[in-house]
Amino acid sequence: MRFIPYLNFNGDCQQAFDFYAKAFNGRVTMRMTYGESPMAKDMPPDTHGRVMHSQLESANGILVGADGPPQSDTEGGVVNIDVKTPAEAERVFNALADGGSVQMPIGETFWAHRFGLLTDRFGKGWMVNCLKSMD
Repeated sequence: MRFIPYLNFNGDCQQAFDFYAKAFNGRVTMRMTYGESPMAKDMPPDTHGRVMHSQLESANGILVGADGPPQSDTEGGVVNIDVKTPAEAERVFNALADGGSVQMPIGETFWAHRFGLLTDRFGKGWMVNCLKSMD
């Protein structure tokens, strides 16, 4: 299991990650806008240029982020938990959700075998991901 900081932005994720890449001697290894995603047809046209997901890798870590959805109550960022199996994703998600509030129930998405977003009982945001292979 890996804990990865996930930063939310409001329209300037691309500029921020380009800046962080220079600051951390890293590189942006993935960037997708809402308009480039399989969800594009379901998204308002004014969101198509916003970053749905960006990943920065450096020698010592990973940072991910997006121009977060406006309905999210995890302003600023969340901790992304990367797990190996759907069963582990469900276990961790359900444990964190106990007494908290679920923004997106755990389920399959185009990028993950399981993904869910929640705020725990202490007001902290979490994303649980069991990623599909990007090959």
